[in-house]
Formats: sequence, C-alpha cells, structure tokens
Amino acid sequence: MSEKSYTVGRLAADTGIKAVTIRYYEKIGLLPKASRSESGYRLYSEADYSRLLFIRRSRGLGFSLDDIRELLSLADRQQDSCAGVDAKVEQQLEQVRSRLKDLRAMEQELERLSACCDGGAIMDCRIVETLSGEAAHNRRAKCS
Repeated sequence: MSEKSYTVGRLAADTGIKAVTIRYYEKIGLLPKASRSESGYRLYSEADYSRLLFIRRSRGLGFSLDDIRELLSLADRQQDSCAGVDAKVEQQLEQVRSRLKDLRAMEQELERLSACCDGGAIMDCRIVETLSGEAAHNRRAKCS
C-alpha cells in the first residue's frame, strides 16, 4: 500500500495553511522539498502533513519561525532527551507571561482613559488631551 500524497491545494485545505505559506515553509527549509508528479505538481507526504500541523500549532502558541526550526530539529532526533523541547517551551511561557503583564497594564490604562470621557465634542475631549500631552499645558486637570 502506498503512502497518501497531497497536492499543495489539498494539503492547504486539510491543514488550514495557505498554499503560499506552505511553499514559503518549503523555501525556507521548515518543510522538505516536495517531490513532483509527472506533470510537475508538488506532492507532499503524510510526514509533510504532520510537520505542517506541528508548525501551525507552534505558530498558534506564538513560537517564531526560528524557534519552530529548532523545535523541528529537536523533534527529528527521536531518541534524544526532550530537555531541549522542555526548555524551549519554558522560554516561550515566560515570554507569554511577560506579554500578559504588559497587556494587563495596557488594559488598566485604557480603562482609566475610558473613564475620563464625559461625552461632548472632540475639542473638549479629555482623552485626546491626555494622549496628546496637551492636558499639562491647559488649565484643566489631566485625566487621571
């Protein structure tokens, strides 16, 4: 029984990754060069399908393409320790936590600004004044 093969269109449909992105991943070496049919169409294997799902899930977790390249390299060495993968995931987790902290601070600042709005015309908008730094130059108190 022969292994299932995918055209780039079928692979795109089945993985949810655009064909142009699949060709890009092939170009930069995240995906091995596809074999070609007699008519010249790219043909991808089940292993390519699995690799693309790995890439898509990794991207969904915020890993960079360089990180994914490293993770794929580690995953290709089946008998090695998974310590390298664990370390990469921990590093990504720390980055996510840092971004969440920044996002929470942004959320609080936006809530503070939103509470400043009394309605009315833009020329009297305390949010615009605060964002532009004009509140410090005007008589009205800065939105706080």
